[in-house]
Amino acid sequence: MNIDLFNYELPPECIAQHPAPERDGSRLLVLDRADGSLSDRYFRDLPDYLREGDLLVFNDSKVIRARLIGSKEGTGAKIELFLLKRCADGATYGSIREQVWECLARPARRLRIGDRVLFAGACGVQSGSGNAGSVRAAATVTEKIEDGGILVAFEYEGDFADTIEHIGRIPLPPYIHRIAENDVYADEDAVRYQTVYAQEAGSAAAPTAGLHFTEKLLERIRALGAETAFVTLHVGLGTFRPVKTERVEDHVMHLEPYHISEETARRINAAKAEGRRVICVGTTSVRTLESSVGADGHTVRPGSGSAGIFIYPGGRGFAVTDALITNFHLPKSTLLMLVSAFAGREQILKAYTHAIASGYRFFSYGDAMFIE
Repeated sequence: MNIDLFNYELPPECIAQHPAPERDGSRLLVLDRADGSLSDRYFRDLPDYLREGDLLVFNDSKVIRARLIGSKEGTGAKIELFLLKRCADGATYGSIREQVWECLARPARRLRIGDRVLFAGACGVQSGSGNAGSVRAAATVTEKIEDGGILVAFEYEGDFADTIEHIGRIPLPPYIHRIAENDVYADEDAVRYQTVYAQEAGSAAAPTAGLHFTEKLLERIRALGAETAFVTLHVGLGTFRPVKTERVEDHVMHLEPYHISEETARRINAAKAEGRRVICVGTTSVRTLESSVGADGHTVRPGSGSAGIFIYPGGRGFAVTDALITNFHLPKSTLLMLVSAFAGREQILKAYTHAIASGYRFFSYGDAMFIE
């Protein structure tokens, strides 16, 4: 299957640069898979399409401040690191701790193995030039890997999450062109590029379908007799790397860690056994559930694992997912392939054509679809 089958033309003005004024004020395009009909609504209208007994499954991963701007030791050159995945704990030197992280670097050409990147703050990490106390954290390049990635030994003092909170910024996708160092919207992003139910820190990007939910909307959904459950999948490298193969089938997904609790697995399996709908909020929830299916082909297994599942038309089917809430995805992306596998490529591209003509906003801060 050729990758060009999943291409479409998107005017730049359709790419949302800011969130909607209200989370549930985003628009909602409802696609009925049975007859292909489309309905233009608002996200706050979602309860109109839910049934008593529906089980909505959310990804409660929390976005970390993964975008770090520092300076190269010795030259002072500006270096940006994007934390993607924690690989291991490193050594401990007195009060200084170390973690090994996979990162993207910009500009990567300025970095060689052994180079250190320093991040300003008040920490005892040594800068190598006698400036103890002038650096809050430091990252030493230990390996260069494929597609411009690097491994770094990240040195910090105290708590890692607290360190990142002080020196990091909320990472926005590259199609949101607000990357100035003194971004006046940084406070807005810190709130709006995070779901209201985020709990487990670890993602390098938001599970964006969940950004439209408010606490009040969740209360309305539960009042209808629908249920909610939570899984965790930390969004990482695969989100940022495009499909480079001409044949869709040749693409290999990167692994992303997930966890499903005993209680969530029990509730999902009960819903399936009773014929109730399991509605995945976002493609990350889809990949979590479908990755966890056991040998019997339909039972969700609790526990932790790595999701490397690649879902595309003509590939494996959906064992758990009955309906899907999702944003609009990039051309030629694995996420567009996933929703095309769920609803049919022609129906999805028809829906996207309608959305563009109707002024819907696309991608992370954009509008949503409900595919039932």
